[in-house]
Amino acid sequence: MQHTIADKVFFNGVGLHSGVETKLVVEPADINTGIVFIRSDIQDFAPIPANYANVVDTRNCTCLGNKNGQIISTIEHLMAALSALKIDNALVKVNAPEMPILDGGALLFYNELKKVGLIEQSAPRHVLKVLQKVEFKDDKGNYVFLEPDDNFSIHFIIDFPSPVVGHQEFNNVINENIFISQIAPCRTFCEKSQIDYLRSIGLIKGGSLDNAVVLDGDKILNPDGFRVNNECVNHKVLDAIGDMATAGLPVKGKLTAFHSGHFHNNQILQTLFANSSNYIIEEE
Repeated sequence: MQHTIADKVFFNGVGLHSGVETKLVVEPADINTGIVFIRSDIQDFAPIPANYANVVDTRNCTCLGNKNGQIISTIEHLMAALSALKIDNALVKVNAPEMPILDGGALLFYNELKKVGLIEQSAPRHVLKVLQKVEFKDDKGNYVFLEPDDNFSIHFIIDFPSPVVGHQEFNNVINENIFISQIAPCRTFCEKSQIDYLRSIGLIKGGSLDNAVVLDGDKILNPDGFRVNNECVNHKVLDAIGDMATAGLPVKGKLTAFHSGHFHNNQILQTLFANSSNYIIEEE
């Protein structure tokens, strides 16, 4: 059956890119609502369902937009936590253009949502079952593809010149236990040399060693180092889980990705939904 949360959940934090202090509340919602985002700071805001078709920007995060050009960005970490908890219906109200980054991962989102508990609702839960392989490749050799699977699983591969990162892979079924132990704690990462450039174009104003991993040659500048093994690739998995949740239904299929990001995740969903023979919607 479908589920929503048992009570409101409140979060306060700063936007990773905007640096704006942000208040967020996640509220229960009726059956078949899905996950819907609302800007509480804008009167008569047109609510935005968390759907791949409403993604308007994928540079450095996943950003939703409505017909009025109003946006809510960096939704992927909360979406991943909602997905892991199998929360089907919720209203997400935020008083700024960007979600709070919190600790840079999804664990705080997960813990607070888990704490209030879920309510079983009076409608069946449906899943999106992938029936045949679909793929998307860019002109730089980065790719992502979806193929049939009995579960939702991800195989993610990265190769970075940094000796601290190098070659990393994640290949596993995505379930709640794997999510909380290996994925949810993982933060975004960047090279120290990238920071000045990103700030020069108006990004990562809220970034710090509390919410991001910063690499400098063969060193990690964060005093406590990595939170989990292969934290860098696992953060890419975290983003992919959140982005795949914009399918609007839980996905039953295997996602394989090489050096991909938010743009590729959105493109693979567009490719999947472009042909109805690629999938079937069925009761879980």
